[in-house]
Amino acid sequence: MKKGLMRGIVVLAACTLALTGCTPFGRDVGSGGGDTSAKPVIYLYPEETTEVNVQLDFNGTLTCTYPVYEDGWMVTAEPDGTLKGSAGQTYRYLYWEGINDFEPDFTQGFCVAGEETAAFLEMALVKLGLNREEANEFIIYWLPLMEGNAYNLISFQQESYTDNAVLTVSPEPDTVIRVYMAWKGLDEPVEIEAQELSGAERIGFTLVEWGGCEVR
Repeated sequence: MKKGLMRGIVVLAACTLALTGCTPFGRDVGSGGGDTSAKPVIYLYPEETTEVNVQLDFNGTLTCTYPVYEDGWMVTAEPDGTLKGSAGQTYRYLYWEGINDFEPDFTQGFCVAGEETAAFLEMALVKLGLNREEANEFIIYWLPLMEGNAYNLISFQQESYTDNAVLTVSPEPDTVIRVYMAWKGLDEPVEIEAQELSGAERIGFTLVEWGGCEVR
């Protein structure tokens, strides 16, 4: 696998006790598909209008991308995060989803009551470096699948995710924030060592990514 050519600060968020694999959007992807990274989305915030090329070296099979990933994404990025494709379409972010067999690290995390999930995510995502708009998009995507559970086991991942989904961006961002969450609904609470959450100060051209998966 290629090594990432980015410098900057990488912050991630993550995965839970993966015994039977991850499923996107709460859907069952079958018994032979491996783990699924659900809705990683990539935001780009240059300091001025910039042509940006994004390469994803994913250790697995891409199942969906938008705009279509064809030997990379080439977009014109505006400082407010608006992306424009070659045909003039505008996008909020770059979307991808895929299946692979990475094994997440579950030595640390959080066990959160379902009814407290929204408040927990609001707190955690701020600490991890997402702005309010990004955090809102994250929460409204995942909360409907989580708040009805008695408890959710949530863990925050690092190399087990980034080593399997390497991003190479030109020009190179000054700051990189990658937040990846995976979680498992529980009937009873469990004890887990709490993780320390920290984010990056956004300096210069900033790339932000968030995604996650549900563990069955």
